[in-house]
Amino acid sequence: MTTLTLIGKADCHLCEVAREIVDGVIAELPDDVADGIEVREASILDDPALYELWWEKIPVVLIDDDVHAHWRVSGSRLRDALMAASDATARARS
Repeated sequence: MTTLTLIGKADCHLCEVAREIVDGVIAELPDDVADGIEVREASILDDPALYELWWEKIPVVLIDDDVHAHWRVSGSRLRDALMAASDATARARS
């Protein structure tokens, strides 16, 4: 299972755009890949530690706890990263 975490906050235009990109990319992935992705959202307003780390860089996208992007999310780059993470997960299982 690949975990994608979107860190942002309410009333953040770039966060809304990032969420739309994440949703669109996952919708376009092959079903077997999309089914292996868990999407989580976290608000910097709910967690002081997240606020301290990321307040200047939201939205932030983490893939399996590694920083993939901040400020702006590229759909093609995200798609490539999720496909690579899926391949790595499949190799680890075999």
